[in-house]
Amino acid sequence: MRLFVAVYPPDGVRRDLRRRLDAAVSGRRVRLTNIEKWHVTLAFLGEVSPDRLPAAERALATVPVPRGRELRIRGGGGFGRRVTWAGVDGELGDVAAAVRAALTEAGLPFDDRPFTPHLTVLYAHDDAVRAALDDYEGPAWQLDRIELVRSDPGGTYTTLWAG
Repeated sequence: MRLFVAVYPPDGVRRDLRRRLDAAVSGRRVRLTNIEKWHVTLAFLGEVSPDRLPAAERALATVPVPRGRELRIRGGGGFGRRVTWAGVDGELGDVAAAVRAALTEAGLPFDDRPFTPHLTVLYAHDDAVRAALDDYEGPAWQLDRIELVRSDPGGTYTTLWAG
């Protein structure tokens, strides 16, 4: 099963961003990613054997989550011309580092790309979407948990553990 560890903004925060992006793409054939999938990946584990799930859950249970830390979607960027993302302000680097350290301690692999807190909003480049993100500043929210998520066939996500 394909796993990742994530932080999800609250529904209202995601809806606010979606309204902004919908206005930018109105009347055009631009396919934004599904709002239910908008999350910040702290660590991507990839394929993990189901028998390793308890080890992943135990490892994540040791991660100190700074509940109440303020986060906000602000600005945007891209990874080349293949991904457009909305940026996330607020300190998450220490949380990502703690998650990755716990996974390493448990002997669980993860993608060790540099951490860039973001929500993927489009699997393409679009000038109007990028412009809409440039001066976007969404409502603040408070970090309340991290989640271990399975990426299911068909593109849905299922939370397996939250803490």
